[in-house]
Amino acid sequence: MLPENELIQETREWLLKAEEDLELARYALTAEKPFIAPALFHCQQAAEKALKGFLTWHGVLFRKTHSIEELGEQCVGLEPSMMQVVAKAVPLTEYAWRFRYPGAPFAPAMEEATQAITIAEEVLKTVLNLLPKEVAE
Repeated sequence: MLPENELIQETREWLLKAEEDLELARYALTAEKPFIAPALFHCQQAAEKALKGFLTWHGVLFRKTHSIEELGEQCVGLEPSMMQVVAKAVPLTEYAWRFRYPGAPFAPAMEEATQAITIAEEVLKTVLNLLPKEVAE
């Protein structure tokens, strides 16, 4: 286990990356021609990184994955109250790849992106509320 100040720093780095992805998702939708698919990708990334920050704080190892379900199960194992927000966030997993490559069956809608942002915000807020103040600041 890391010394406390290193643990705080590593956890904060995950959370800052999550906040950055969330901000990028919001910003992508403000363009004259909104970047909906990239916004969805950044929503997935924000949720993933928030959960990884939570696991980091608790010293739980996780494999390299984009699966919100897998990471969420680990988080719920530590904090059962996260079950509802994790269940909402699981569908974000597909945004790690679905619209990032040619051949997507359809283009995503703005409403889908705004809902994804709301879910990613909820994941990050939940994680921040469960961490000590000195970590979540």
